Amino acid sequence: MRPRIEWMTQADERILEFLQEKDIVASPSVIAANIDYTGEYISRRCRKLEDAGLLQRVDASNYRLTNLGYRFLTGEVDATEITQSGGSENV
Repeated sequence: MRPRIEWMTQADERILEFLQEKDIVASPSVIAANIDYTGEYISRRCRKLEDAGLLQRVDASNYRLTNLGYRFLTGEVDATEITQSGGSENV
């Protein structure tokens, strides 16, 4: 079971799940088009997930899931391993 991370949004989990399921490197706009959020919002969330170590920026506009991101999705991490405080944002 995944740990509950207080600052994470439903969109954050969907971003991580999308990248895991597709096993790709993708831009926020590609992710947004596939999970039905705006590109601007997904871009902000990707930066927060990168700050937390769950995503890695591979170039100016693309992200991939990190080992910590995979471990989070499979429930292999403790909430204390994810230290970024993303705050709350609305779509």
